[in-house]
This record gives sequence, C-alpha cells and structure tokens, in this order.
Amino acid sequence: MDALGWTPGGRAADFSPAGILEGVRRFREPVHIVRSEAGREPGLGLGGVVGAGAGHELVGTLPALYPEWLGDRSFNRTHGVRFPYVAGEMANGIATVASVVAMARARMLGFFGAAGLALPAVERAVDELRRSLPGQDNWGVNLIHSPAEPGHEERLVDLLVRAAVPQVSASAYMELTPAVVRCAVSGLRPEGRARQLFAKVSRPEVAARFLSPAPPEILRRLVEQGRITREEAELAAHVPLAEDVTVEADSGGHTDNRPLAVVLPVIRALRDELTSRHGYTRPIRIGAAGGLGDPAGVAAAFAAGADYVVTGTINQLSVEAGLSDTAKALLAQADLADVAMAPAADMFEYGVKVQVLRRGTLFAARAGQLYETYLAHQTLDDVPDATRERLEKDVLRGTFEDCWKQTRQFWLDRDPGEVDRAEREPRHRMALVFRSYLGLSSRWAITGEPTRVTDYQIWCGPAIGAFNRWAAGSPLAQPARRTVVQIALNLLEGAAAVTRAHQLRSYGVPVPAEAFAPRPRLLS
Repeated sequence: MDALGWTPGGRAADFSPAGILEGVRRFREPVHIVRSEAGREPGLGLGGVVGAGAGHELVGTLPALYPEWLGDRSFNRTHGVRFPYVAGEMANGIATVASVVAMARARMLGFFGAAGLALPAVERAVDELRRSLPGQDNWGVNLIHSPAEPGHEERLVDLLVRAAVPQVSASAYMELTPAVVRCAVSGLRPEGRARQLFAKVSRPEVAARFLSPAPPEILRRLVEQGRITREEAELAAHVPLAEDVTVEADSGGHTDNRPLAVVLPVIRALRDELTSRHGYTRPIRIGAAGGLGDPAGVAAAFAAGADYVVTGTINQLSVEAGLSDTAKALLAQADLADVAMAPAADMFEYGVKVQVLRRGTLFAARAGQLYETYLAHQTLDDVPDATRERLEKDVLRGTFEDCWKQTRQFWLDRDPGEVDRAEREPRHRMALVFRSYLGLSSRWAITGEPTRVTDYQIWCGPAIGAFNRWAAGSPLAQPARRTVVQIALNLLEGAAAVTRAHQLRSYGVPVPAEAFAPRPRLLS
C-alpha cells in the first residue's frame, strides 16, 4: 500500500519561515506537516487533500487547536465558563466588582478581592455582583486566612453562605479553620456542592489538607454548634474539601517564591495519590498561579499539566483594577527584578512576608525596619530614642502616641477585642501600631495619596516584568485598552500559538523563534 501523501488545494505547501509562522498563527485550522522530498526539513500544508501515494510526503497532521481546550474540560463544565482562566483576588478590593463582572460576561472566572476589607464593604460588593450577574455562577469572592482576626473570618463565611456566593477562593491558609471547612461543606448535597471552593496553596502539606476530606473533629464541632447539618458532615467525610487547588508559585503578595515547574508536578502527584486513597469519583483540578505574565509562561503552565491558570499581579494594570493611576504607572515601568519581600500586615507577628514592588518605592525597606524593631523590643517604650526618632520621622510620620490613637480608633470600629488586648499587652500594641503603616501603605497605593508615593505597598511578582516586555509597543501598552478581558484573551490566544509552535517543532518543522513570542492585539 502506498504511503499517505498530501496534495495542495488552493494553497501550496510552504517551507519558508514566513509560511511556517503563518501556519502557527492559524492554529484554529488543521495543519499538515509535509516534505517535498526525502531528507528535507518539513514544511506546512493548509487545506488540500490527504491520500495514498500522491503529492508531498505526509509526516503528520495536527487537528485544530483552541484556547478553550488548553486546560481540563471539566473546569469549563463545572464552573460554567468558556476558558480555563481565572483573574485572581488581589486584596483590598484591587480585584474590583467591575473586573469580576467583566470576566464573568466574557465567560471566564474572576474573584473579588475581599481580603483586608471591612465586612460592610464586602457585603455591598456581593450585592452588586448578584445584581450585575443574574443567573450566573461564574464569579466568586476571596476568603483569606485571618489568624489575627478569627472573628472576622467567621463573619465573612456567614456572609458568603447566607448570600449563596457560588465560588470562593481560600488563600493564605496554613492550617484548616472551622470557618473555611464550614464554607466548603455548608449546603453539600448528594448531587453536588452549594459553592465551589478554590484552595490556593504553595506547599504539599497544605495542599494535602484541602485534597482530603474535612477533619472529623472539626465537622463534629460544627454539627454540635448547629453550623452545619449532620447530613452535610456525613457527605463531607467522603469528598475532598476542595475540588480546585491552585498551586501558587513565585507571585505577588503572600508567596513562598517557589518555581512553578518544581511545585506543580509535586502537588499533581499528591492529588493522584489522595484520589486513589480516598476513592474520589469526581475530577479534582490542579491550577497554576504565579509568574504568569506572558503567553510563553501560560503555555508552559498548561504544558506542565495545569488544569487552569490564575493571574494576579498583571491584572493590577487593567482599567478595572482598584489601584491608582500613579501606582499603575509604577507597575508599568517594572522589570523582572524590581520586586522585594516585605512583612505582611495580616500576619506581621508570625514573620510572614509578601512580595511587593521595589522600584519607585521604599516600602519594603521601611516595613523591614518596623519588623526588626518589633523583634528586638517588647514594648514601644523600650525602643531606643534614635530608632524611635527615625521611625516616627521617616516611616510613620507621627509619634508612637499619635499613631496608637489612630490605630485604636480603627480597631474600635473593626474589632474592639483587639483594643482590649492591646491595652493589656504592650507588645501587641506595638504590633498594631507597626501594622497600621503596613495597612495604610496599601490604601495609599489604591487612593493615589500624593504625599506617600515612596510608601506605596503594591503587591507584585516577577510576572510584571514579563508582561511589560511582552506588551511594549502593542495595544496593551496603552492604559485605556488594557482591560482585564483583553489581557486574558491575549494570554490565552498567545498560549495556544506557543503550544502549536512547540507541537510543530517536535515534528521537526524549523519553527522560527518569532512563533514563540506572539504579540498582543485587540481581540473580541
């Protein structure tokens, strides 16, 4: 029998770099890999006819490729979306209602950045999301671990359950709390979940907690307290706490600075092990976040097995982001190395750090001075005069006493128990005063406070440098055109092109380097 060959239709085979590049860009069409004669490098044929013994030698055929297909199809089905892509929950409302609505209407998924916000602000956002997205479930809200404010975490879960928020992204958890367990299992029924919990993790031991059934002792306590039903507890004993686990690599905000290529395969293998051990029957998806700033990075995440991808840092440049124009301008100038680690406001006493923008701001250095002072002294009164003077003048811009008065009023409004504790424990008072600078620094970046630009805390990972280099000279370099949806569509479109380029190269096609760096353009 003659070997299969390919005969051109209206278009001849192309062996030139330009022709191969065009074949890469037309990834939504099937492409034939052909040779003109034995021993020659293959080229591409679009259209035409495959048959026995005729035309060019046929090396192989690749079917059409779509951005929608890059991840696990169960992600799209489960969450009612078109694309396996999530715009993550940048805190303090930086991931705004507008960004979540835009993503949902584009048939993607976005999370509102509830972390750091008072409960009334989150409640208003949830109400607005419900009104803006009637009948849609492809939107969600962030639930961040709050070890210093367990009461706030509980009240936020009350809101999420009461308002029937369909998707919740749980972040920064080191241990499971009754609140996050209740959020996951409340409303659980034999036919499915009331809400989908996304767990953002960077360590296998934390991933294992979310990939396992809820701890029996926490379930028992919740039943005794009347917070979940006995039926919900019984069902929860047989399913994982989360069916979507996002592996967070080197990212903005809370991060362990792990390389994605190292941690993603480990947690995927852990997922497989626990699925087998517990006999789960529903798919559990492992997503990727951190370091995703250009199409090559997104394509690499999918190639490494990510079922979906999550972006964060780069979305702060979008039109919808709740960040000041001044802060966005600082981000738009950043490169790969223009980031630094700094103490986290919400876990200051634990020594937890967040990754922030370094270029154009002194926040990381000044926050570090506060933490070093906290470690070295037991009370504000113990701080040496020279250190006190420097902190009051250069960092706090106010006396310790004035800062405590302002901080005290803030906590009286948010959680009076913190004030009671601070007045009993001078060291806790020092922590609250120093934490006030960390909290305000993020607010200044959001509001664009002109007198505190050098104190802006802008959560930022190295993905910002990749994005800025990729977007330079393109429509995405123009602030007015840089919407969260345009960023998402261009990353997905570009990732599909990079994936096609890699496929062709693996067949021996001499793919030009330009094919691995697709340029952004306006998409619809």
